[in-house]
Amino acid sequence: MQTCEAIIAEACYLLRRVLGAVPDLLMNVHRGRFRVEYQMQRRVEPLARLIKKYADVPMDLADACLVDMATVLGTSRMLTLDAEFAIYRWGKNRPFDLLIDV
Repeated sequence: MQTCEAIIAEACYLLRRVLGAVPDLLMNVHRGRFRVEYQMQRRVEPLARLIKKYADVPMDLADACLVDMATVLGTSRMLTLDAEFAIYRWGKNRPFDLLIDV
């Protein structure tokens, strides 16, 4: 499963009170269960445009990275609990195929 560092950081924050969850999550990255190939540094301009476009939602950095990743990878499939992904669009105004109804 592909993800990005912003999502790993967000997951670590959300799981911080669950004993052992953060080290387990990080070990899953190490084992390759979560692939973190997206490099935010190379995509700063598209990220800034997305955050500006969705300022009224608002869009945070992690969400912007996922929307941009979808465009880069050419996929609409998204595993998220964020209801905003029903609003966000990837590519040229394409809706996401949400794997969990939120």
